[in-house]
Amino acid sequence: MNQQLTVTKRDGRKEKIDLDKIHRVITWAAEDLNNVSVSQVELRAHIQFYEGITTSDIHETLIKSAADLISEESPDYQYLAARLAVFHLRKKAFGQYEPPALYNHVVKLVEMGKYDQHLLADYTQEEWNEIGGYIDHKRDLNFSYAAVKQLEGKYFVQNRVSGEIYESAQFLYILVAACLFAKYPQSTRLSYVKRFYDATSTFKISLPTPIMSGVRTPTRQFSSCVLIECGDSLDSINATASAIVRYVSQRAGIGINAGRIRALGSEIRNGEAFHTGCIPFYKYFQTAVKCCSQGGVRGGAATVFYPMWHREVQSLLVLKNNRGVEENRVRHMDYGVQLNKLMYSRLVEGGIISLFSPSDVPGLYDAFFQDQNEFERLYLQYENDPSIKKEIVKAVDLFTLLMQERASTGRIYIQNVDHCNTHSPFDASVAPVRQSNLCLEIALPTKPLANVEDENGEIALCTLSAFNLGSIESLDDFEELSDLVVRALDALLDYQNYPLPAAHRATMNRRTLGVGVINYAYYLAKNGVKYSDGSANALTHKTFEAMQYYLLKASMELAKEQGKCPSFDETNYAKGLLPIDTYKKDVDLICNEPLHYDWNELRQDIMKHGLRNSTLTALMPSETSSQISNATNGIEPPRGYISVKASKDGILKQVVPEYARLKDNYELLWDIGSNNGYLHLVGIMQKFLDQAISANTNYDPGQYQTGKVPMKQLLQDLLTAYKFGVKTLYYHNTRDGAKDDQKDAVETADDDCAGGACKI
Repeated sequence: MNQQLTVTKRDGRKEKIDLDKIHRVITWAAEDLNNVSVSQVELRAHIQFYEGITTSDIHETLIKSAADLISEESPDYQYLAARLAVFHLRKKAFGQYEPPALYNHVVKLVEMGKYDQHLLADYTQEEWNEIGGYIDHKRDLNFSYAAVKQLEGKYFVQNRVSGEIYESAQFLYILVAACLFAKYPQSTRLSYVKRFYDATSTFKISLPTPIMSGVRTPTRQFSSCVLIECGDSLDSINATASAIVRYVSQRAGIGINAGRIRALGSEIRNGEAFHTGCIPFYKYFQTAVKCCSQGGVRGGAATVFYPMWHREVQSLLVLKNNRGVEENRVRHMDYGVQLNKLMYSRLVEGGIISLFSPSDVPGLYDAFFQDQNEFERLYLQYENDPSIKKEIVKAVDLFTLLMQERASTGRIYIQNVDHCNTHSPFDASVAPVRQSNLCLEIALPTKPLANVEDENGEIALCTLSAFNLGSIESLDDFEELSDLVVRALDALLDYQNYPLPAAHRATMNRRTLGVGVINYAYYLAKNGVKYSDGSANALTHKTFEAMQYYLLKASMELAKEQGKCPSFDETNYAKGLLPIDTYKKDVDLICNEPLHYDWNELRQDIMKHGLRNSTLTALMPSETSSQISNATNGIEPPRGYISVKASKDGILKQVVPEYARLKDNYELLWDIGSNNGYLHLVGIMQKFLDQAISANTNYDPGQYQTGKVPMKQLLQDLLTAYKFGVKTLYYHNTRDGAKDDQKDAVETADDDCAGGACKI
């Protein structure tokens, strides 16, 4: 019957459907793939054809028919579907499968206003012809289906209203490289363009969403993370909201430190009025965050930070809770609760926590980050001062509320502010870290804005990337990759624009980078080690030592060439202190692997030449960008051999790398049981990293006799993370979906959670 159907061509002509042509395209897409059936894809597609079907709909039907067949038994359908999708996208972009010459393509898109004009100003036609020769368009055929759909949905330059697409993946990769190295000397820049293109297009280096979607376009803001600190004044609060709007509209995720805002009922103007408290201002920030959709690339989002000892903390902890009314809830942001050793000690000792308004306790808020001994001295002083307004709560009750809400929403995060400052690249006495970001891996100094044009405030930006551990054959591979990624990201800092003076000044002074990893779960499987039993500890220690060593070395070498960052003297590196000097020594209890690199020589070189970048490392989730490399995301164990991710194009299925060979080596999330092994590994990673880690905790209520996760277990995991120096905790995942109301999945606190049963 299908032989008699007609197809509507792109130009409106109608002709009989050509099943032989369809067969040839599917056969081409199936070449070299295992356990895929051309006829099965054809059969699934044919039954969906109809009279007058468009060429485009035929392509879409073929793609979906192949994608629906992706399974553990036949994982290669993800590549068959991807190749069909690449064929379709190229026809949409170029009118044919073969891409045009690079120079012609660039000229056309610059004239359309889609690409930045500097591309033609900075390179000659002869250089473009040479760069065009570096491109290997066959690399498009290495993408999985999920990767192609993410490229189409988020990364390709396009008209998001009409749906027109203007490029293919290899153009994206080569033009990112050309943009980032455009200002390098002519004698070396084409070499760097080629090497960086090869590293990114073969998935050795993973680039984040803002860089993939934005570099080469006229919109020049590519930092993934923006940290904004709010002061305790209306001017600063308004400036914070304005800064949020500026950055959320340009693809950035936002961290807001609102810990200075005074508590409800505090005096204003010597008692002339009393304060409305934090919640109305949090609502104000939420409105600013949600007013922009980030150009259709991703929705605006933010995390708000506050200290656990804030007098309003019991109201702030429930802001995402489903119960309550709109007046006392602010549900569309996430929250980071800030803790330190004193808070944990009160829990372990069965003591109390005193809650203060920061405005009532001079010096306490600043000491919380800068000096733990001074914080404890002031805290005890204010606790014992009857003239200071305070509330008293049992530590176990407050921690129980914290962990209930973390379990209930999944998105009440933890920041251990003492670890963020004692094991930090920054000298806390002059550049304290007072907050993190949306994904809890950035740990950078900030200062409140007096107004939106304030140059004395400090908005911290971090520009991210990641190494694909799955592509690492030798740890010395990090040397070349570190040189490339540090040079590229550092050049990006000068290449991009800055909407606010406080962000420009801070970035130019500190030049902070955050390089992380993807595909850690595959890396463990490939090496035959596991999360849960300690077998991955030594490998993890060696891997992250090599990564940090070579990144620091690359930044030091770049400092020799282009100068150290202006605020280098505000780092601990300037004093000769490296991460291996300041980590939490409890890590040695779980891993006795020795150091394998000459850190003393590197220390001397850094003190002599400085670093181009104040920070080099941060472990981000990489949820979307890892799909481009067909990698497992960040450092997380997979939930299944096939991950199912929802997108605007429907369900995307992605199979773990080398499933057929390594199936038995993978450790799936819900098979792991305890968080201990994972938290130990995070502690080992944190030993070397200069920023923080997006680390999750995971719970299966079905493991427990009562069907509920004991509160004692949640608190013990919190203390374990603290014991091994973990700076931040990101998501709390509960099996069977993190619903808004999961309090019935968590037991209330047992009496023995305090009084010494839980150890720091």
